[in-house]
Amino acid sequence: MTTGAGRFAPSPSGDLHIGNLRTALLAWLFARSTGRSFLLRIEDLDRVRPGAEERQLRDLAALGLGFDGESVRQSKRRARYDAVVDALGERGATYECFCTRREILEAASAPHSPPGAYPGTCRDLTSRERDERRVSGRSPAIRLRADVTEYTVTDLLHGSWTGAVDDLVLRRGDGIPAYNLAVVVDDGDAGIDQVVRGDDLLASAPRQAYLASLLGIDEPVYAHVPLVLNTEGKRLAKRDGAVTLADREALGETPRDVLAMLARSLRLAGDGEHPGTADLLARFDPSALPREPWIVDMSA
Repeated sequence: MTTGAGRFAPSPSGDLHIGNLRTALLAWLFARSTGRSFLLRIEDLDRVRPGAEERQLRDLAALGLGFDGESVRQSKRRARYDAVVDALGERGATYECFCTRREILEAASAPHSPPGAYPGTCRDLTSRERDERRVSGRSPAIRLRADVTEYTVTDLLHGSWTGAVDDLVLRRGDGIPAYNLAVVVDDGDAGIDQVVRGDDLLASAPRQAYLASLLGIDEPVYAHVPLVLNTEGKRLAKRDGAVTLADREALGETPRDVLAMLARSLRLAGDGEHPGTADLLARFDPSALPREPWIVDMSA
């Protein structure tokens, strides 16, 4: 048992679908089963759809997933992110990057780097070269000057996992703080020491853990959980049918029914059972969780 915190951090760009709700349930179970607080962060630095946040909160409450304390909005923390970037810059740990996304994709990758990794094009520009690019009208992003090419994290479901670290963007050219920076700073400031999220984000963990180490933040306990996929083996999306809680309610199902469906997918309930969150918490055993994606047909 611990006194730390777990979290769920949705982006208010639309309604939560079954896959999001399943991950939220798992994050709640991991946190509560270890005596941690469970916090909510609204990641609203990018696209925000009116009413989405309210519907997301309604759906989470309907499933019985409660949070501790006030929710945090990234849009209110811009000054904090800027201060962190500036502090890294004072340490010589950042540089300006004028590359477009297309230029990065078309550039030859550095040896042994995965596809899409930043090849370091702007890493060693001279002051004159930077001025020339700025005069051309390009607004630079700020990148981390990483001094490692890979980093190893420990995950409760995946074990020791080593992934690539490149010169990740800390602040975009439009001035918006980058995702990898914001989540690390937010988790550190909030005392979040347990990160439960979809395993599509496992590849991001090494670079985030590395950045955390530079900022003096302890690496969190990671648990990257399997995704929910459609019958074609692709990540579940709104086009796959009745995938939101409102959709399921329109078909005559209750939030209790949806919670039971999620519980069965996690091997925490049998057919015909409708356990509540307290029941699921009593049954929760991370070692018994399925390690493969949950494939569902939501078109019916």
